[in-house]
Amino acid sequence: MADPRGRAGAILGDYRLDLLLEDGEDTLTWLAEQQSIQRPVVLVELKPGSMEHRDAFLEDIRTKAAIDQPVMGSIYEAVSDGEQCFVVLERLPGSTLADRAAAKEPLQPLAMVHLLSRLAEVMLRVEAAATNTLPLSLGTIYLDPHGILRLANIACAGVRPPGRSVEDIAILGKGLRRMVADGRPGASRVTTLLAWMRGEGLPQRLNWTMVRDYALQIEQQLTEPVGGVPATAPVKKKKSKAAGAIGGGVLALAAAAAVYFAMRGSGEPKPVDLPPAVDISAGTHPTPDGEEEDLASFQIGGHEVTVREYREFLDAVKRLPADFHDTYDVEGQPKTKTGHEPQDWDAMLAAAKSGGTWQGLPMSLECPVVNVDWWDAAAYCKYRSGRLPTQEEWFAALRTQNNDPAHLKAAPWGPVQQIPPSDRTDAGLYGMAGSVAEWTQDVAINPANPLGAKSHVISGGSYLRRGSGSGSALAREFTDDLMQRRPDLGFRLVTSGQ
Repeated sequence: MADPRGRAGAILGDYRLDLLLEDGEDTLTWLAEQQSIQRPVVLVELKPGSMEHRDAFLEDIRTKAAIDQPVMGSIYEAVSDGEQCFVVLERLPGSTLADRAAAKEPLQPLAMVHLLSRLAEVMLRVEAAATNTLPLSLGTIYLDPHGILRLANIACAGVRPPGRSVEDIAILGKGLRRMVADGRPGASRVTTLLAWMRGEGLPQRLNWTMVRDYALQIEQQLTEPVGGVPATAPVKKKKSKAAGAIGGGVLALAAAAAVYFAMRGSGEPKPVDLPPAVDISAGTHPTPDGEEEDLASFQIGGHEVTVREYREFLDAVKRLPADFHDTYDVEGQPKTKTGHEPQDWDAMLAAAKSGGTWQGLPMSLECPVVNVDWWDAAAYCKYRSGRLPTQEEWFAALRTQNNDPAHLKAAPWGPVQQIPPSDRTDAGLYGMAGSVAEWTQDVAINPANPLGAKSHVISGGSYLRRGSGSGSALAREFTDDLMQRRPDLGFRLVTSGQ
């Protein structure tokens, strides 16, 4: 075959081939221009001698085109006829991290953690869609002159390998370690995070949720004063059971603890241990309507989502560029709804941080978040790479190791970890009978109106509705108002399952 570089300047459809970027085994990748609108593009064509791979080539393109990620490069057009087969891709602005690394251009720690948190958000959404991808590399990550992240479209056909995310995180941890601007505020913390991403000395590998959360914590510390002290001031080191020892001599235990705890500031109570999530096994489970249903295994929050946890979600949204503030909105959200702050959020949060009262209720950051509508709850769950439980899952969780849920006594208002034993199941679920009622995912027929339309379900009792129905743990409400917000209505998270 003749040297394909000699085709520079040739016309392919509406495109002029300008510069050969890559001569692959089956494809040629070109910098090109769409002549009709003078748009720079990347064009990838299947070589004439590789047309037997046309179906696989097009399947990859269909996978790329189906991905709903504005950060990833777009697919403009695909052409396949008897003589040619090619795809036209968006030419991303800026330079790749590989280019910057080769030019020895470091990234400031704040820019590094912002990039990591944004990238983790993208990859969490890719994971949630079970989309297969090529391995991440510094050459697939672009930063424009304003620091805006774009990612080459690395989606590809096939089943996503179970270890793909762990491998990608390790690749970044290795590739970015030489790009940290030494001697700048936060450099040691970023170095710690990159070491964790490489898996050095940790009992388990980081996932994308952990990368995002650690990066956001570092970003918060670098942009906000801690307890009135400038963010660049030394942080007092504390021991942390959660942090663990960092192996390989990379960093001491105290430095790892500083990354985890310093972000939370000294002006409010530190986080406390909360009831862990509960695993519910696959199998046949009773339903709230007296039937049985086969359910896949899932994991449900041992407690309702707290004020502190919900604040982290709102803070993460605020850090996104304005054009991405709808990242966690779920399909169908009304256009008139433009945010996810609970009703009277500022007063609720201020009381929780200070240990004061809100609407006559004693508050702490570990109290359940309330005054959230269904769209707020669903958006938070999406942020956590999860979802709301279905009513069948909620009931199956209630009945796990609990043959008589009506005997649960509704807990009063208070921190989720302080719910009395009388409102705890043997499986480890707190507040199913009381505390607050909870949004669920789906719609169902109201048994009181079997000929009526399906409505959304609110499960469980609350501190305001204790003992309703046949036992408050068995209480259900049916509503068509997904925008309703009440001081006794919250939710809990399902993080796996169908």
